[in-house]
Order: sequence, then structure tokens, then C-alpha cells
Amino acid sequence: MRETKDYYEVDIKQVIYGLWHRLWAIVLAGVLGGGILFSYAALLVAPKYQAEAMLYVNNSSFSVGSTSFSFSNAELSAAQSLVDTYIVILNSWPVLDEVIQEAELNYSYDELRDMLSAAPVNSTEVFSVIVTSTDPQEAERIANTIVDILPDKISDIVDGSSVRIVAHALIPSEKVSPNITMYTAMGMLAGIVVACLIVIVRLVNDTHIHNEDYLTNTYNLPVLAVVPNLFSRSEDNYKTSYTPEHRKAEVRR
Repeated sequence: MRETKDYYEVDIKQVIYGLWHRLWAIVLAGVLGGGILFSYAALLVAPKYQAEAMLYVNNSSFSVGSTSFSFSNAELSAAQSLVDTYIVILNSWPVLDEVIQEAELNYSYDELRDMLSAAPVNSTEVFSVIVTSTDPQEAERIANTIVDILPDKISDIVDGSSVRIVAHALIPSEKVSPNITMYTAMGMLAGIVVACLIVIVRLVNDTHIHNEDYLTNTYNLPVLAVVPNLFSRSEDNYKTSYTPEHRKAEVRR
């Protein structure tokens, strides 16, 4: 008695053929997935806008408490610690609390801090303050309130500091998120991947005997005989195995 294989060998050609044979379903799943995420991004995700203001930092010498520091202009342009110090002051509770009161905001300190981002511009003495909000007018108002308050706050903390406004924020006209194109592409990719996985799983779990190769490869059994499919819908099989003449003969009998 021949032993039966305890594993199943996946025929790559069969998998590729199965994917190609169901290409229409895979494409449909991709279109459906892209449409779902497109609708989600366009209708359900609130758009966000960013307003940006810029400040210029210049200081040949300054002191914090009883400690004094001195920098030349060349050293100051390369020193990121000074800009980082001002950014820390920007995110401090006294500054943001005054911004909330001045701009008449309904945000808490933590909520407003999460809406802000500040960083040096190309490693220069200029740093930008970016405010992200679902309301473009609100983003512009917050950013301009910050640049109006921050220089005086820094002067009160850092002796000899010089912070000047380079550019006030403008009302943003374009949203920065959501990226509808990215959402649509991700939906299409997810739909295609899921459809391909479903097709592959169905092929692997298919236990029907489709041809003699299945018996040989799966159970290592010899094929003794093959019964032709007389009722096959294939035009070639219909002509060779069960022609109209055969049907008339069957009727006469």
C-alpha cells in the first residue's frame, strides 16, 4: 500500500493561474477598497490647516539667572542650543496660558501645545512656529498671537536677548491633511492584498480532484483510468466527446 503524503505541495503555476483567472475580482476589490478609504478621507476626516510665522534670534551675550554666556555672531549662527532654549520657553505653561487668554481660546494647555511645532529654519538663527488647526482663521490667529507675545516673554527670562518677527502668519488656503490620494492608494492596495490572500487560501484548501496531477502530487497514487466529461461546456470537448450526432443517436434509442 502506498503512503499518503502528510503535506500539500503548492504549485506556483496553479496559484498564478488562479490569480489571473480571478483578476476581475482582484481589480474589483482594489477599486472597492480605494473607494471606501476615499469616502472616509473626504467625508469623515476633518481637514487640518497650518499657519506659519517666523522669528529671528540674535544675541551676542545673554544670561540665565546668575550665569552669563557670550557668543560671536559666527558661533551663534551655528549654535542650536539658543534656538532650542527659545522653543522650550515657547512651550512653557506661562507663555501658552497667556496665548490662550489673549486669543480667547477654549483649549487647555496640553491641547494647545499639541497644536504647535517649532524648529530652526535650515540651521539658521530663524525659527518657525507652526500652528495646526481644523479652522484656518484660528490657526492664523494663534500663530500671530504667539509671535506677538513670545519676544517679550523671552526678554523677561533671558537677559540681552533679541527676538524679532520675520513674518506674521497668513490664513492658510490649502489643507495639509488628510491626504486623499494616499488614503485612496492605501485602500486600493489593501483591497488587492486581501483579495489575493482569499484566492490563494481557497486554492490551497481546495480538495476537489480537478485532474490526474492532483492525485499524483498529493496522494502519490497512480492514475488507472480517466472518465471523460461528456457534458463539459467547453466547445472542443463538446465536439469530440458528445457531438450532436451522438445526442440524436441517444434519442433514437
